This record gives sequence, structure tokens and C-alpha cells, in this order.
Amino acid sequence: MKKLSPSVKLRKEVSEFIERLQDVDSAEDVLTQLVQLSTQLITQEGLEAHQRDHLGVDRYERGEGRRGYRSGYEPGYLDTAEGRLEVAIPQVRGSDESYRCTLYDVLRGDSEMVQRLATEMYARGLSTRDIEDAFTDEQGRCLLSRSKVSEVTEVLWEQYEAFQNRDLSDLPLLCLFLDGLYEPLRTHGITREAILCAWGITLDGRKVLISLSLGNKESGEAWLEFLRDLDRRGLPTPLFITTDGAGGLIQAVDQMWSKSLRGRCWVHRMRNFASKVPKSRWHEIKPYLLMIRDAPDLEAGQKAVREFLAKFSKEFPGLCKCLTEDLDALLAQLQLPWRLRKFTRTTNLIERSFVEERRRTKTLPRFFTEKSCLKLVYAVLIRAAARWQAISITSTEYLQLRMLYEERELALPSNWEAVA
Repeated sequence: MKKLSPSVKLRKEVSEFIERLQDVDSAEDVLTQLVQLSTQLITQEGLEAHQRDHLGVDRYERGEGRRGYRSGYEPGYLDTAEGRLEVAIPQVRGSDESYRCTLYDVLRGDSEMVQRLATEMYARGLSTRDIEDAFTDEQGRCLLSRSKVSEVTEVLWEQYEAFQNRDLSDLPLLCLFLDGLYEPLRTHGITREAILCAWGITLDGRKVLISLSLGNKESGEAWLEFLRDLDRRGLPTPLFITTDGAGGLIQAVDQMWSKSLRGRCWVHRMRNFASKVPKSRWHEIKPYLLMIRDAPDLEAGQKAVREFLAKFSKEFPGLCKCLTEDLDALLAQLQLPWRLRKFTRTTNLIERSFVEERRRTKTLPRFFTEKSCLKLVYAVLIRAAARWQAISITSTEYLQLRMLYEERELALPSNWEAVA
């Protein structure tokens, strides 16, 4: 005698329920029970149809090309608005590929969509406890526990590793920006560790995150290894590189790409200048410094520096000394096309992203591991980078850039003609 499938038993149960409607106390009870039974029946039929599609044959049916055999059922449940409903999950044996009833996963909520949602919630500011609470119903049933959230968010680490190992040779890089972000790691006591970041502007005007990795400290050795990794992965030599004033970083850039134009971040520099004069005088001095920054060309900028030194060297020698330190890098942006200078003379773009990253991590006293630190910082920054707006570059500006490449004896990126 053939055994009845769970769906056939449920269909029989629905029929019997309809026959005894007169025994139910209220219409509300009738509707509730009917919805429960109907939901169970539809779900069970769907689970069995999923199994049938996988095997290629129906129950008690023979046929060539079948992909395994039915192997009973495992108990399962669904949490619905009408309460928890029991279902029988079909099992398969003798299949070349492992069988998992994805329909049941979707109905249970343990689907790729829910996992992506949990990952996005984690990346955008919720702790694992917050996410656990968000997926817990009024009866205390939890769809995603904290341990499950941690497991789900491991996809961020996989994405980070793929990001860090990808080939960079096809990236049409024009300008490179370098800076560090500090985060506390429990494995290293109370000190904060540096996360070294690189982002850039491409020949087609896109602003892109390029790389980030743990550097312990912003030492010359750490930065040099970071830049060597970019070079190993085929990053084209940038025309322009913007940094802050960290000595180790500057040395590493000069060692790796001596022919590139290196610029100093004007925002950092203006802070340095402001610290050298009384606050009451800053409003008077600042316009002269902005005249240097906004000079029409390099020659005009050099002239503005000479005039500034002649005017303020006796009254503010510390300020003038600060101005002349690494002056070539401070004026380097004046060699670029005028309209591109405002995008290259600061590291503001990533600084704003750092602010968002700190907002995300400020509730964390410290990270337990380097892995947890990197995957979260990557998740925040790559999402911020997706919102960066591209800039337009005109044909005249491409011509000016090409002349700079030739003047600096730099090879044009391989895809220059396709982009420019």
C-alpha cells in the first residue's frame, strides 16, 4: 500500500475541517483555523514540488535520469501571523549534489535576502545585539541570533579579501590619495592601530576606493609595504599623489613614484599655519595664503610666496618657516588643469568618509580582532565610495594632462585612448 504524502494528509484534513464547520464556536475561529490549514497545505505542496523538481520524477514514478531518491521527512516550522505552523521538510538521498530545500529557507526567512539585510544593517551602524533584537518577534522567537549575525556578516570579510587581491592594472588612475585612520584593537592593548587607505580619481572622472589594510603605525616601512602591494597588483603610476605631512608616508611615496607630482593637503596645511599665529590675526593672514593656493599657475604661486615671506617673515618667522617646508609639494597642484585642482589639493573626500566610519564604530570600545576591524571599516568605506560623485574632464584638460605625463616622463595608462 502506498504511503500518503504530508500534503495529501493535509488536504484530507482541510476537507474534514470543512465538513465539521458547524462544530466550531465562532466565525473568527473558523477563519483562523482555515487560514492555518490552507497555509500549511500550500507550503507543504510547494516543498514537495521543490523535491520533485530536483529528483525529476514524481512519487512512486520510475524514470531514467532521476537525480536521487526520496528519504522521508524532517520536522520543520514556519512563523506566520497566524502562529507557528508545522511542516514536513522532504529529504533526498543518493543525489550527486547536496539537496537543500531553498523554498523552506526563504519561507523561514533564512534566505539570501534576509542575510543581505542583516549584513547591511551591520555595515550601516547596528550592533549584532541590535540586529538580533530586530529579528526577534513579540513572543521572543529569534530568526537571527547574534552568533548567526556574526556568521552572516562573514561575507564582508570575503568581499574585503577579494577587494584587496583584485588586479589593478586596468584601473585608469590619474590621481592617488593616501591617508590613515586609527582604530583600537583589543589584541594590542590600549593603543590604536593605523588602517592605511588609498583612493583615487580615474581618467574618466570616477572617485574610487583602491585599497586599505592594517599598518600598525603610519611608519615609513608600513607605508612602503602598502605601496609596494599596490604596485605588485599592477596599479598604474599616478600622475598626482596627495598626502598629509606624515614623514614616513612622504618618504615612501618619493621612493616608489619619484616621477609623480606629490602634493600636500591644503586643509592640513592651513591648520598648521593657523597654529603659528594669534587667533586675532588669522583673519588678516589667511587671505594671503589663499592667494597662494588659488594662484593661476605655478609661477604666480611662487611669486605670491615670495611676497608673503617679504611681508611676514619678521613678524611671524615660525609661520614663514612652516610655509617653506615642503613648498614644492604645496604648490604642485598649480600644475594641474585649473578645474581639477580643487579635487586634488585636499584629502577631504576620504576624511568625510572617516567621519561616517567613526560614527559607525564609536559605540565599540575596541575591536577584538584585526579581522573584525578590517571587515567593518571596509564595509563602511566601500558603501561611502559608492556615493562619491564623478567629475567631468574636458578634451582640453585631457590635452593638458597628457603634456604633464610627457613632461614627467610617465607612461600613459594603457587605456588612455579609450578613456581620453
